[in-house]
Amino acid sequence: MSQRDATVDRTNPKRGSGSHAVPGDSERNEASTPSIVDLSLTRNVTELLMKRARTAPAHIAFETRAPGASLEDPWRQVSTAEFTREVQGLARGLIASGVQAGDTVLIMAQTQYLWAVVDHAALFAGAIVVPVYDTASTAQLESVIADARPVAAFVGSDAFAARLGAAGSAAGVNIASWVLDSSADEVTDDTSGSRHGRSLHVLAQLGEDVSDAQLEARRMTATLDDVATIVYTSGTTGDPKGALITHRNLVGQVLNTAAAYSEVVQESGNTILFLPLTHVLGRALQLICIANGMRVAHLADPKEVVQALAILRPTFLVVVPRVLEKIQGAAAAAAAAKHLTPVWRAAVRSAEQWGAHLETLDQRPSTRAPLGLRLRRALFDRLFYRRLRAVMGDRVDFLLSGAATLRPELARFFRGIGVPVIEGYGLTETTAPLTGGRPGALVAGSVGTPLPGNEVRIAPNGEVLARGVGVFAGYRNAAHDDGVFFDGYFRTGDIGSLDADGALTLRGRLKHVIVTSTGRTISPESWEQAVETHPLVAHAALVGTDRPYLTALLVIDTEATREWFAQRGDAPPAALSAAGVSECRDGRLLEEISSAVDEANAVVSPSERVQTWAGVVLGPDVSEDFVTPTMKLKRQALLAASETIIDSLYR
Repeated sequence: MSQRDATVDRTNPKRGSGSHAVPGDSERNEASTPSIVDLSLTRNVTELLMKRARTAPAHIAFETRAPGASLEDPWRQVSTAEFTREVQGLARGLIASGVQAGDTVLIMAQTQYLWAVVDHAALFAGAIVVPVYDTASTAQLESVIADARPVAAFVGSDAFAARLGAAGSAAGVNIASWVLDSSADEVTDDTSGSRHGRSLHVLAQLGEDVSDAQLEARRMTATLDDVATIVYTSGTTGDPKGALITHRNLVGQVLNTAAAYSEVVQESGNTILFLPLTHVLGRALQLICIANGMRVAHLADPKEVVQALAILRPTFLVVVPRVLEKIQGAAAAAAAAKHLTPVWRAAVRSAEQWGAHLETLDQRPSTRAPLGLRLRRALFDRLFYRRLRAVMGDRVDFLLSGAATLRPELARFFRGIGVPVIEGYGLTETTAPLTGGRPGALVAGSVGTPLPGNEVRIAPNGEVLARGVGVFAGYRNAAHDDGVFFDGYFRTGDIGSLDADGALTLRGRLKHVIVTSTGRTISPESWEQAVETHPLVAHAALVGTDRPYLTALLVIDTEATREWFAQRGDAPPAALSAAGVSECRDGRLLEEISSAVDEANAVVSPSERVQTWAGVVLGPDVSEDFVTPTMKLKRQALLAASETIIDSLYR
């Protein structure tokens, strides 16, 4: 999901369980929602699984497929009891291998079922989990290892094991590695005398002599205020910083969020997880599902998601906005191929209007849509909407959009076709969900009211401040805490405002504010988001600090652009295949994108309009250097690498 003076107004359907309004105020600077669960009844994170195992052992908790199997092949169903046995077996192995309570255990693997198993196994062994993106650079990996000093690691492949070994050697840290997809059974002794093997099978064998009492004692070692995981975040800039997330953070967020979204989190429901589990949002969602019986299937390759939707038919899905943009863009391309573009555009407008009507209906139930809108909605439902719902499996009750800003019109579009989008907001340092819209009170463009146990304050400069059950304990390196907290609140770095009902609207990032040489102060997000609606634009970055006027870099979506040229029967420009960061000057492409620039300029004030711009291509060899795993642009890295291109825009 993209935290005291107020209390919850449960009689106000407009905001669900959000904080109450101050009479007569149109805007406020604080909002909070009290916790609705008793955390004292839960020892630590492992109790979430154990309680479920005791009450519903036969319930299907996961669906998983064998390595190399296709999506169409049968998926194996895993009960809560079976999952728990796997977790306990590997936890015994970790204890036998020498892992002590409070040791750090690293996980570097793609999103998959075994990620969930080893994550819980480490926690059952009393260890602290350190997730690392499998796309991390060598320098980032070395930095994390040198700081966290893990004694053991789970990796997704032999190649990852080799990378980890090299990084560990460079950092002077000896790590026992266990490979998730390895079938090797050798067992070796390291210099400390503790044993380690290559496969999870061997790890489980190591723990066969660890008794139930020993395992239970280790599992119960950690308390709510002990660190459960260290999540290293560099965001879109900077070196990795280790955020200390406690068992209280995770348990509080999981239980409160599930209680706030009882319409969504249900035993009868299921979801597909394709977000990186290294990301705190994906991990929090997985814990919510495990604790409440919502069935989970994992996908390592996001490109498989659309095909998987029709097979697994989820009732709930967490996505980043880019996924929704691609779904809408694919529908637009299909309509264009059938020469139905004008009809499709009318269908989009009608869906947005119907979505806006449903928002009004939440607040004023007696509102009736105009007859013309009702007729258009019925027509386009037959032509387009029901087909889009079918593409998504035809069972999705809600989508949750997080990790980046969702355009209001896109949220209204999906709600208008029958798939409402819950917009949420959070950061690694808030253990993901801080605020969120509630079913029955969704407002496009708002990320909702504080979730139970959390509160939000708006600083005089507009910065969003957070406090509550999800806010982390600080960074592993205390030096990183400097300037991070103010008056007991975590400084998010985001700019936002609260309405009279305590709902938060984000305005941008403090560090992204542009101050031109003429003294004008500009938040770039509005213009950038408008341009990014074009299907051929992956990212936009406004430029203008200490410059006389604004320019922009538009990062080309190479995959979509190749498809666009193929549909035209044209050969794509060579720049799309270039290595590194390069400028694309293809006239056909620039002319197509220029309409998006014109439209973006039309919706902002004259001082916020771009005078000139350049199309930029990120080669496959460097794309990960400029885009995070959650598909956010590393702005400063791009600006630094594009200095020559930017200078040419001002000549």
